[in-house]
Amino acid sequence: MESSGRTARLELDDQGLREWEAVVLDAGPDGIVLDRSAFYPGGGGQPPDHGVLLWQGVQTRIAGVRKGDDLVLIPVEGDPVPPTGAAVRCAVEDDRRSALMRTHSGLHLLCGVVFRDYGCLVTGGNMEPLSARMDFDLREVPPGFKETVEDACNAEVEADRRIDVRTLPRVEAFEIPDIIRTATNLVPPEVQDVRIVDIVGLDTQADGGTHVASTKQIGRIRVAKVENKGRGFRRLRIKIED
Repeated sequence: MESSGRTARLELDDQGLREWEAVVLDAGPDGIVLDRSAFYPGGGGQPPDHGVLLWQGVQTRIAGVRKGDDLVLIPVEGDPVPPTGAAVRCAVEDDRRSALMRTHSGLHLLCGVVFRDYGCLVTGGNMEPLSARMDFDLREVPPGFKETVEDACNAEVEADRRIDVRTLPRVEAFEIPDIIRTATNLVPPEVQDVRIVDIVGLDTQADGGTHVASTKQIGRIRVAKVENKGRGFRRLRIKIED
């Protein structure tokens, strides 16, 4: 199980986990450190989770997460903060997390389709629940590109491909062809265990975020817009629909 400082990261091994118990290791108005957490801290374009802590009949709302030497939960301003040593019941906001998981997996599917069909690397990306954008190094936009990509993405959704997550030693991970789909390798050299997200038969990437278990769970992908960002870079904006 991976950890961030003193906090064991539960969400990386169990992406369906929404409630758990923990102990407060450190707390103050600027943040709360738990011994165990399933709050995703953000990264790879995926925003951090929201949620709540329940303790001694009191509720503390969590507005975000900061990853530094420790994994620090950011309370909503003005909410009470549990004392160090307190036992807390924790819950991730399910609708937000589930939407972000669908969206993140949708971006990986989009990346896999564009790389397979056009050979383009990713130059940037970002997401909010059920909407996202991804930038590609695409010099020319072929006729019908928007519609063709959308149709290809939804064919992969309907194919119900399994999405597997595993961790490999860095040397072994980088032996996988095209494991880095970004124009710049964003995996820091000090990271020796690389988390791999594999849309089986379509896309395999190094990634630290949370994902659904199959492409069918993503829902329909709509390519809302293709934008020219200059120097041959194209931005695809997508929406995830039921």
